[in-house]
This record gives sequence, structure tokens and C-alpha cells, in this order.
Amino acid sequence: MTDKKIPAEPLKDGPGAAAPRSDDKPVAAKNTAPKPAKPAKDSGDRSEPKATAKSKLKSEAGKLSKQAQEKARGYADQGKTKATGTLHDVSKLIGDAAGDVDTRFGKQYGQYAHSAADAVSGFADTLRDKDVDDLVEEAREFVRKSPALAVGIAAAAGFVIARILRSGIDSAMEAED
Repeated sequence: MTDKKIPAEPLKDGPGAAAPRSDDKPVAAKNTAPKPAKPAKDSGDRSEPKATAKSKLKSEAGKLSKQAQEKARGYADQGKTKATGTLHDVSKLIGDAAGDVDTRFGKQYGQYAHSAADAVSGFADTLRDKDVDDLVEEAREFVRKSPALAVGIAAAAGFVIARILRSGIDSAMEAED
């Protein structure tokens, strides 16, 4: 007895269709799904090559960066002007207080107050005479040379600013009550 494979009979549709036998080989189904259509070529929507688009994007980003730098410099100049004015006001305040210190505690202590007023005034003049870029470079150099001191100064300045803001908020709340 030889094992001959009997070719599978085609399946019939309907109620009298024969069920496939277990020794039948599965018939591979033909791919009858329609092939996907090839994408249509752009009709001019992307006329520029990718390299040109990238360079255009980079140039636009460069323009925006320059505009942002110019605005930042403008704000820094305004801040420098305000800080210089404030420092001159503080210097004047210290100088006025130095006269009171002279009369109350003596000329020796008044001299300290005058020296402090002169130092603040000198700092304000130095600040006014320097360009913003020079000030930024000096600040970077200071942080490179002594980062611990820079962090300490930043923390102290943050504490002072927080106290000023808190006192302003407290004053506003008291005014509302």
C-alpha cells in the first residue's frame, strides 16, 4: 500500500460543498486585494529642494536670534540705566546720612559713611560707562574665577528680592483690609 496523495478537489460553494480532508494541503489564497495606488507626484507644492528649505529655515532662525539679542541688549541697557540711577540715589542717601552720623557719633564714623557713599557713586559711574557686553563678560569671568562666591551672592540677592516682594505683598494686603 503506497501513500499517494490525492489531489484536493476544488471547494464548492453552497450546501453541498465538500469539507476539506485532513490530508489535503492548504491552498494558498491569491492576493485579490487591489494594489495600493502609487502616490501622486506633487503638483508644485514643494518646489524647493530640501537643502534650500533647510538653509532658508536656518537663515530665518538666525534673523530671529539676532532680533532677540537686540531686544535683550535694549532691556539690559534700560536696566543698567535704572540701576545706575538707583545707585546714585542710594549714594546721595548715604551721603545725607553721613552728615547725621558726623553730628551724632563723631567725624570718624561719619567718614565711613562718606567713604561708602563715594564707593557707591563710583560703582554707579563705572556701571554707566561700561557697555552691556563688557558687563556680561566681566560677570562670566567672575563666576569662572569664584563660583562659590557667585552662588552666595545670587542666593543673597534672591533673599533680598524675596523679602522686598513679601513686604510689598504684605503692605498691599494690609491696605485692602
